[in-house]
This record gives sequence, structure tokens and C-alpha cells, in this order.
Amino acid sequence: MKLLFTFFIAIAGILGQAGAQTSHKITGIVSNGQKPVEAASITLLKTKDSSVVKAAFTDQSGRFELTIPKDGKFLISVQTIGFARYYSEAFELVAGETSHVIKPVQLQPVSKELAAVTVTTARPFIEQKLDKTIINVDASPSNAGLSVLELLEKSPGIALDKDGNISFKGKAGVMILIDGKPSYLSGDDLTNLLKNMPASNLDQIELMSNPPAKYDASGNAGVINIRTKKLKTFGYNGNVAVGGGQGVYPRAYGNTTMNYRDGKINLFGNFSYFWNKNGRELDLNRNFRDINTDQILSIFDQVNHAASESGSNNYKFGMDYYASKKTTIGFVVNGSYSPNRESTSNVTNIEDNLGNLQTRTLATSSNNNSWNNFGANINLQQLIDTKGQDITADLDYIHYNRNSDQLFDNYFYDNAGGKIQPDEFIHGRQPATINIYSIKADYEHPLKGNARFEAGFKSSYVQTDNNALYDSLLNGVWQTDFSRTNHFLYDENINAAYVNMNKQFSKKWSGQLGLRLENTISKGNQLTSSVTFNRDYTQLFPTAYLGFTPNDKNQFSLSYGRRINRPDYADLNPFFNFLDKYTYQVGNPFLEPQISHNIELSHIYHGFLTTSLSYSQVNDIILDVISQVDSTHTSFVKKQNVAKMEGFNLSVNASVPLSKTWRANVYLQGNHSTFSGLVNGGYLSVEGSSFSTNMSTQLDVKGGWTFELNGFYRSKAVQGTLVSNDLKQLNFAASKQLMKKKATLRINFRDFLNLQHFSGSSRYQNVDLTIHNPFDNRLVNVSFTYRFSKGKASTPPKRKVGGSDDEQSRVKSGN
Repeated sequence: MKLLFTFFIAIAGILGQAGAQTSHKITGIVSNGQKPVEAASITLLKTKDSSVVKAAFTDQSGRFELTIPKDGKFLISVQTIGFARYYSEAFELVAGETSHVIKPVQLQPVSKELAAVTVTTARPFIEQKLDKTIINVDASPSNAGLSVLELLEKSPGIALDKDGNISFKGKAGVMILIDGKPSYLSGDDLTNLLKNMPASNLDQIELMSNPPAKYDASGNAGVINIRTKKLKTFGYNGNVAVGGGQGVYPRAYGNTTMNYRDGKINLFGNFSYFWNKNGRELDLNRNFRDINTDQILSIFDQVNHAASESGSNNYKFGMDYYASKKTTIGFVVNGSYSPNRESTSNVTNIEDNLGNLQTRTLATSSNNNSWNNFGANINLQQLIDTKGQDITADLDYIHYNRNSDQLFDNYFYDNAGGKIQPDEFIHGRQPATINIYSIKADYEHPLKGNARFEAGFKSSYVQTDNNALYDSLLNGVWQTDFSRTNHFLYDENINAAYVNMNKQFSKKWSGQLGLRLENTISKGNQLTSSVTFNRDYTQLFPTAYLGFTPNDKNQFSLSYGRRINRPDYADLNPFFNFLDKYTYQVGNPFLEPQISHNIELSHIYHGFLTTSLSYSQVNDIILDVISQVDSTHTSFVKKQNVAKMEGFNLSVNASVPLSKTWRANVYLQGNHSTFSGLVNGGYLSVEGSSFSTNMSTQLDVKGGWTFELNGFYRSKAVQGTLVSNDLKQLNFAASKQLMKKKATLRINFRDFLNLQHFSGSSRYQNVDLTIHNPFDNRLVNVSFTYRFSKGKASTPPKRKVGGSDDEQSRVKSGN
């Protein structure tokens, strides 16, 4: 707290000293001679070399505003679809001049109607800004045929563990948004959702390690916002994409996006389908050791083969009604249906301490799952004045339904192949429903002196119902297995409010302070055992930012944020979820939320080199803790609050234009983490450093061809109680523009050297295990995208987002 207090005092002192300085504000209005032009691209250029200084878009009234902390000679460029590019007269900004007004801009149409308009832009794959990193998905041909999860894996600073859980800059606990709206699932189910969502649906991915107070405080590692494609013209327009791939198993996908706007009505929608077959192997070795002497008592060897087939149908449609120039009302309906089938075969050998076979268990299982999600959002945007003062509001309802039907067959033999006990047959059904209700409102008010005030509130209510119904086959009759059957209810209400203030104090200094308050009221009830718990707590989450721009080549920023990561709903369920005869998961109703303090210092040099240094401290960190029962050779995983974690992260990102047609991006990251606390009654202290890098290079050649080579490497790393070995991948891709740049053909060779295989180990107290998990990762993907458009310039609706993002990111199936 002393460090936090000192940090805020230092920021206040610096901002106070800088407050007397000023910067230049450039304003203007754009029309077509009859009405204002919305979403026109405004670019501020230096007159000396026409280099870009800053960019913005016009609002619904055709107005724009640019603020720059520098003097000099400039001109304005205005561009939008259907009109000729406009250049203003050159003007000069001098010291002491706080504002400059561009004379009204009237655009001249190229033609009254644009037939088959196609817009192409050469955006870089990675854009680095002070407050976030932006991944432009279509800028990389190696993204063709990938799922969203595979795309995230090759993004800078992001890593996946053996189960597909996402970490960012060395920290777990990432908040996932999709268009600012819920990501529906968490844990294994979020992984399944992202595996079955085609990357071709996406426009950008935004990575924010220290988001401001208007975002929910959830997510120790920050926020990943997955932005889907949006279209920008009057009339109708859209795109269609199809593709497929082949590794050991095949995959296929297709998606379409449509938009129609005429007058005050804007209609939009998209649909995607992703089908995927996959296979994996799991080799697991456990040494059961005496807790006192550490001597090996027995050896457990397990080999598991699994084959799965999944399909995902995702949809979204909605409408915006422009009631007036200041009022927009909209609704959005979205959802998905994802069936999945998986079959496994498992061989478990139990040996003595010398490696002599004692018993063998053969097991097969089948699992049919279906996930059904539905969401509805009503939103309002009310502009109060033309200066940017506005109010936005969202009302959300989300329904999540999950059904799982499992069959487990186990056969038990001695070392000679003779039966040692009756066969065991188990049938499990695991229905789950979750309902989420959310209301939120945000207010923005630009103030004099290049300042902006923001405030808002949010209230959400979550109801979850997880059931587990197990039957065992006894004497040819299915009978209820009460030792496994479980029914768990959980309700949660979170109420939040925030204020945020940012100001451009001078042409060199800017700052932002925010404070968010969140109150949580929760209740859990396990009906089968009458176990109940109640929690009620209120916490504050401050954020602070300081920006310093000493000259045209250097930008610095310093930020602080306090964040929370609440347990997933199902992780609070105190009953068992069986994976096989010898492995299960168990919930923990006594889990507490984990709290993190994050400080980050960043520097951008000349727009191409970004360096960041961050420190994080996470208290009551939630980790998977492995325990074992020696007498039955069983192991189970339980979430626990394991004292604290401290971590340092240093990252460097460089985007280098090697020539006019050849560019490269290099991302380097180093982490050092320390985990310490009580695990299973014993003290655990684990410390380690790791290194990772993402590199890509693109070459454009004549004829519309683009070639790309990219890959990543991650060294051995500590992940709580598990140590993972190094991971690496190398990809090659090519794309070709066709049909007068209306279409694109892409081919992607993913992990063509077959380098990526997960392995790791865990060793503490009497736990001693190693794991090897190869999977079907080497793939060839081919995709074809066709874009069509007929209309005039417009903008996509500003708001297709809602307020239930935090709650849905914690949805997790299982019991």
C-alpha cells in the first residue's frame, strides 16, 4: 500500500507541474453538400514529407477533432468511399495557439452509385500502441484455415498450457471478450469454443495488459478483445469464405457476413460453421512415493488414445435504428450450437517399485456433448451535444445450456491376463444451465482543456444449475450411483460503479486516473449433501496512467491497475467429476478470489520499437493442485488458493520494414515468476525464468502474391505446480489476390516440421509425474474469400456490444 500511495502521489505531482502547458486542438466538419458525412477518414500530414502524424474519423454530425502536442506545418487529408480525396490548404501551428479550425470540407462524389466496391488496405499484422497491441487477422496469410485458439497461440505475448488455457505476458487469468460481449465459456469449454471458431470471422484481436476502469476488474493478466468483422457501406455488402485442411485428420469451415443499410435502418448478420476431427495421445507416468521417506512404492503408467469430432454453428444478427442524429437504438441476437463426440481407449499398468507389472486396466469411454448458447442485447446511444457528450446503455440476457452423456467401461486384469475383479460399467449424464442478466450504462463528457470525464454503473445476476447423474451396471440392471451423483446450485450478484478522468496536460504530458467499485453477493448450495456457503464482499480497483512524449521519436507510459479473478462457477462445486477410473477433479467451495497488482512501464521509439517492463503480484492465486491416494493409485486435481505469485516481464516488439515490399516483426519476451505457499499441508516454493519469441516476415511480389514465414519458441517454464518443457512451431503461407482484388486465395502449411509437442513434469511432496501430450498439429489449410459490395460510404454501428462479458467468461461446464 505504501508503494501504491507513493505511485499516486508521484503522478499527481507530475501532472500538477505539467498542467500549465498546452497543446494544439484541430477541429472541422465534413459534408457532401447536403448532409454531414459520418466516418470519413481524417489524416493529419506533415507538409514537408506528407508523413502521417495522426488520424481520426468524423462523428455522426460530420465533425472531427485531433489533438497533437507539437508545432509545425501541416495539412488535412479527408477520404471516404464514393468521394474524391480532399486535401486542405497547408497551415502552421505555433506556440501559444491552442486551437485551429479547418474551413468546412465539402466532398465531391466520384459517382452516384458505386457498383461492386472493394476496399483493400495494407495493414500490418501487428500494430503496437501504448495502451494495447492490435493483431490484424487478414494481414497474415498464415492465419488461413486456423481456429481462433490457434491464432491466439501465435500472437505475441500469448501462451497456451497443456489444456488450452490462455496466459498473457506470463500471467494466467485473462478476460476474453468477443466484440466486447461475453465469451460464453471458461476453462475447457472456452477452449472448445475457440477451437471451433474460424479465424476468418475475425477482423482484429486487441491485447490490453492494464485496461482502464470502465472495463470489469476481472482478469489478472488483462483483457483480450476478439473483434469480428464489420462492414461499412450503405446498400448491401458482405463476404463469403470457405476452406479446408488436412493433417492426420481433416477439417473444414465456411462463413458469411452480410450488412444492409438504407435510411435510418441498418441490418447486419453473420453465420459460420467449423468442422474439425482431431486426435491426441496422452502418456502419463506417476511414481507413488512414501510421504515420509520419498521412496517409490509403485509406478503408474497410462497411455490414452482419443479421437474427437466437433462442429460449431455460430450466428449473430441484429438491427440499428437511427431515430435521429443523436439517438440510436439497436438490438443484437447471437448464439452457437456445438455438438462434440469423443471416444478414448486407455491402458493403465500398475507396477511395483522395480517396474514389474502387477495389474492392468483396460478402459474405453465415449462422450457425446452439446453446447447451446443464446444471447440477446438491447442498446441505446444518446448524443447530448456535438462536442462528444453522450450516454450509452445495454440490457443483456444470456442463456447457456450444456448436455453431456458419458459411458465408461473398465476391465481389470492381473499380470498374467487373468480377471481380478468384475468389469465396471458407468453411465453419466451432466446437464447444466446458466442464466445471466445484466444492465449497464456509461457516460462520457469532454471537458475544457483537453480533458474527458467518464462514469458508469453495471449490475449483473447469475443463476447456475449443474447436475451430475451417474448409474452403475449391477447384475445387468442400471442403478443410481449415489457416491457420484451430485446437484449444485450457485447464484451471484455483482454491482459495480466507476469514474475515470483523463487529460492532455501539455504537448508532452498526459494522465488518467480511474476508480472502480465492485460488490459481490454469492450463494452456493449442493443439494445432495446440504452443503451451503454465502459470500458478500466489496472492493475498490484503482487504475492510473501517465504518458510522456518528449519528442517525435519517443513515447513513454506508466500504468498501474488492481484486478480480481473470481473462481469459475463450477470450480466452487464441492463434488467429483470423473475423467477415468484413476483420475478425477473435485471442486472447492472455499475458493477465494485472487487479487493482483500490476505495474507496467512502456516505451515506443520511432513508431516501430516498443519495450515494456512489468511487475505483478497476485495474492491468493488459484492453481490446479494435484493430490493422490496411494492405496487406490488414484490422483485428483483440486483448485486451491496457493499463497501468492510474483512475476517480472520484459517484452520487446519491433516492426521493421526491410524494403518497400518486405517487412518483418520480432517479439521477444522474458519472464521470471515465483510461486510460494502451502500445498496439501506442506510449504511449496517454485521459482523459474522463461523466454519466448514470436517472429514473422512477409514478402509482397508482383501479381498480387504475398509470402509469409512465421513461428514461435517458448522455453521451459514454471506453470504453478507444473513445469512445462519448451514448445516451438514454424509455419509457411502464401496468398494470391484474384478477380480484381475482390477475392483472395490462401494456403497455409502449419507446423510443417512437426515441432510442437507438449511435455512437462510435476514434483513436490509425494507427487512425482511426467506427461507427454502429442497431438494432430501439422496441417495444410486452403481458403478462398470473396468480397462484394454495392453502396455508398457509411459506418458500421458503433455499438454491437453488451455488459455481461465478465460473467460469461467464468461459465464452465462440468460439476
